[in-house]
Amino acid sequence: MSRIGPHRKRIKHFDEPGHVHELTFSCYRRMPLLTDDLWRRLLCEAIDRAVKRHEYRLFAFVLMPEHVHLIDQPRPDAGGIDGLLFAIKRPFSYRIKRLLTEQRSTVLKTLIVRQRPGVMTFRYWQEGPGYDRNLTESRSIVAAIDDVHMNPVRRNLCERCTDWKWSSARYFLEPHRPVAPDLPRLTPLPPDFLD
Repeated sequence: MSRIGPHRKRIKHFDEPGHVHELTFSCYRRMPLLTDDLWRRLLCEAIDRAVKRHEYRLFAFVLMPEHVHLIDQPRPDAGGIDGLLFAIKRPFSYRIKRLLTEQRSTVLKTLIVRQRPGVMTFRYWQEGPGYDRNLTESRSIVAAIDDVHMNPVRRNLCERCTDWKWSSARYFLEPHRPVAPDLPRLTPLPPDFLD
């Protein structure tokens, strides 16, 4: 009798020039690990650095307690989405592991998992590439941004999407209101996306 290992979800990223991507990735076992403001700031820094280094335009985002949504677009000479996600997740999880170790936090034990017999590893993010959807039409891009921004409202984390600090909703809906400097920098949507 053959033994079948655990199913591992595989997602093909379609790195088509000019396509906008809706990316979603989750914390390990969808635990609410993104509830600490320091951790959220560190994640925003990681997103900023990765987007810049990998030549992406970040149009919108929201950090939820157990997952992240990004709406982005590679520039013509950009690296692949896998590289972008790795550049966000890897340095961030390394910093969190270091913080948990320094604090002797009990959370650290929860995030140390058996990778294979005899090998334990720290796992902040759910294994696999997450969700990836290509967006090619202006209408679908704007709808995806609106949908991402409504996540905290649907979850009853806030009454209005602009009340959720860890989101780009204010950039779009309250441009006169100052945006916190610890959030990722956005690229304005090209005018043809808004036609």
